[in-house]
Amino acid sequence: MMKKLSVALCSGILLAGISAVAQTKKLDIVFIGNSITQGGGLEHPLTEAPPVKAIEWLKQAMPGTVINYSNQGVSGSTTVDFLPATNRLFNNVVKAADVYKNDTDATLVFSMVLGTNDSAIEGPNGSPVSPEQYRTNVKAILDKLFSNYPRAIVILHRPIWYSANTQNSSRYLAEGQARLQSYFPVLDAIAASYRTTHPGQVFIGYKDGFTYFQKHPDLFIQEHGGAGIFQLHPNAKGAEVLGSLWGKAIKQVVSKLK
Repeated sequence: MMKKLSVALCSGILLAGISAVAQTKKLDIVFIGNSITQGGGLEHPLTEAPPVKAIEWLKQAMPGTVINYSNQGVSGSTTVDFLPATNRLFNNVVKAADVYKNDTDATLVFSMVLGTNDSAIEGPNGSPVSPEQYRTNVKAILDKLFSNYPRAIVILHRPIWYSANTQNSSRYLAEGQARLQSYFPVLDAIAASYRTTHPGQVFIGYKDGFTYFQKHPDLFIQEHGGAGIFQLHPNAKGAEVLGSLWGKAIKQVVSKLK
């Protein structure tokens, strides 16, 4: 009886150990984006920006996972600003990711949301960016990421809605809003194009940001511009909602990884 009990106890300890190992995961996430990612307009961006809220959500939803992150959102930025060849914002992404480069037991994830400023009529660098040029720019960014970090995962979220009268120091308006939506199938095509060259490494993340946030203008800072009060940057509640939606999309992707 004692022998059977000892065997059972040892088996239980062994299984518990195996389970603990299986549940021990690590994610290193680098967020790439513009002012929405950075937390533009928020009173406390270091604690309220969408990436912060995404990480908070992930840590609650994945309690056995160690998660590190870096927020590389830059106000006003476009895909042109992040092009590797320009030696501008992409360099900061590399510096952030290199911190995790030797973290061999972790999954390196790039969570990217660019396009809002690309879609503007005028103002941001390179705008307006055509869907064809947007595709070229995004692929250039991804190709260099994979050159530097061959095992990385890239999650492309669709940009969220902004109001058709958006105009601050840049002009977006209805033309920009229409152009923004033209990027969505481009992102889908980009993800599909990597299925053969980088299978299981490029994913579409949160897709419903235009439809969802269009229905919730209350989740935005009410900003004054040349065409009236407009909605572009999420307020604190909106940033929390957006962050949790990014977090859910990230979890859905990493949960499928082998």
